[in-house]
Amino acid sequence: MKIVRMQTQEGIRYGGVEPEGIRIHDGTPFVAWQPTEVVISFEQARLLAPVFPTKVVGVAANYVLHAEEMGRQLPDTPSIFIKPSTAVIGPSQPIVLPALSNEVHHEAELAVVIGKVARKVAVEDASSVVLGYTAGNDVTARDLRREDGHPSRAKGFDTFCPLGPAIETEYDPLEDFSLECRVNGAIRQGSSINDMIFGVAELISFITSVMTLLPGDVIMTGTPSGVGPLRHGDLVEVTLEGVGTLSNPVVAE
Repeated sequence: MKIVRMQTQEGIRYGGVEPEGIRIHDGTPFVAWQPTEVVISFEQARLLAPVFPTKVVGVAANYVLHAEEMGRQLPDTPSIFIKPSTAVIGPSQPIVLPALSNEVHHEAELAVVIGKVARKVAVEDASSVVLGYTAGNDVTARDLRREDGHPSRAKGFDTFCPLGPAIETEYDPLEDFSLECRVNGAIRQGSSINDMIFGVAELISFITSVMTLLPGDVIMTGTPSGVGPLRHGDLVEVTLEGVGTLSNPVVAE
């Protein structure tokens, strides 16, 4: 099932994607989730980020070729960082290039949406705490990343975490799904999610050994090689096979 979150006249609602449109649901996918009789056409739907997390946990250098292009050694264990929830935006919302940076890069990623409270989860139990998967863009001010030596400022700006367009609940991260990023129609990144160094189950187990993940929290699983600059006026598209395309315009602050 594909789950979306959208703005309606009655406020923010969740819905399930059906052939004829989006069926509004009462409650949320995390609690009291019930379908209604209301179906909104795809043309009328104003999509938001499919979830609003308490935190986004990023994973650095989780593809071999990306680690090499960044001049980093391959990690023995996952290297994690936090992106604030205020960085999250949804489909069609603009990525704002901050005046503090002259080198902002796209980073196409598979994003994991947590479905229940998760603490000290074993690898073999990891799938039980996952609601589903969506596409993400771990936007990064590369010059600030080099300057600081750590990711908090470089990855924490408002609008630096586009997510969407939907959460796919029937998605198998072990399948050979493709992940692509295009800027103005030209392909920049292309890989299989199976090229990750640490898989989804390993990441969930590692992260929950450190911190508790709450329903709606998101894990950004790392980006393949090919990251590159974004400019005012660009259109950046992240396509995750089996989920859809996350499209965002780029504007200067």
